[in-house]
Amino acid sequence: MKRFSVLLIIVAVALAVSCTRETSDKLVLKFNTVAGPQQAQVKALNVFATEVARLSGGKIDVKIFHSGQLGNQQTQVVGVMRGTLEMTFTDPNSLAQFDRSLGIFGAAYLFRDLAHMEKVMYGPIGEEYFERLAKGQGLRPLGSWYLGTRQLNLRDREVHTPEDMKGVKLRMPNSPQWIAMGRALGASPTPLGFNEVYLALKTGVVDGQDNPLPTDKAQKFYEVTKYIILTGHQMGMVWPTINEKTWLAMSSEYRAWILEALDKARNYHDEMVLKSEAELLREFREEYDMVIVEPDVEAFRKHSREIYREYEAEWGEGMFDRIQAVE
Repeated sequence: MKRFSVLLIIVAVALAVSCTRETSDKLVLKFNTVAGPQQAQVKALNVFATEVARLSGGKIDVKIFHSGQLGNQQTQVVGVMRGTLEMTFTDPNSLAQFDRSLGIFGAAYLFRDLAHMEKVMYGPIGEEYFERLAKGQGLRPLGSWYLGTRQLNLRDREVHTPEDMKGVKLRMPNSPQWIAMGRALGASPTPLGFNEVYLALKTGVVDGQDNPLPTDKAQKFYEVTKYIILTGHQMGMVWPTINEKTWLAMSSEYRAWILEALDKARNYHDEMVLKSEAELLREFREEYDMVIVEPDVEAFRKHSREIYREYEAEWGEGMFDRIQAVE
């Protein structure tokens, strides 16, 4: 009888261990974003969740929380650092408060085009920055998604060179990095909160603003401006990011599944953004009678480089040129 009881205990323990292993094989990742359900980021996250579940045979379950359900833009980053949240989108502007060298990614004309940006961020340079964030801040970016290209948007003047921007009151967020961008474009940067921009453009408090085209549409800036200048001066990006301890605890197989699924989602996301930008140009021209100007981009690029030389020490000596040299 005693032997039978001992045998039952052994069997029970074995079953418990087996069940624990099966349960531990299931990885649940909460991904919070402030983007809404109709935005490209959330639609692409659905692709990521579906694809990683398929690749892993259901072993990885990504739960998406949109519209900031688990935190705003600041708290979600802190959550991933602390490990109370597994994943979110980060960006160099918000992370520059922890690592000032990341301010370089806010510079005008850092990237020549989207292909150049991808080569940098998926090459040795991007890896250096991502590794430093993983070791220093406890969060690891796993890639770079294209957020859109910022263009100039002016009330009542057509410009082609930085010289034409002299005296233009260009709205900029109130931070040294953004003020430097206004100067890099040849304008007189005017600090102003985002929710004040529409009225400021309407009343002439500012002469222009800069944003990706989808933002111009969403904020109805076409109602209070006439010109879009295709300076293409900054390419925005967001980084799908994971808590470093969570990442290190995974097997190489799990990591491979996540990276493959993220790559598929990135391609889906970036194609949506590019298509939207192309459609919006047509819409601004044909439906809102805006004037689309193709300026001397090389003149703007050269002018901005001179302005940014004063930031070399903060960004890392020679880093701007190193990024520019990537082919």
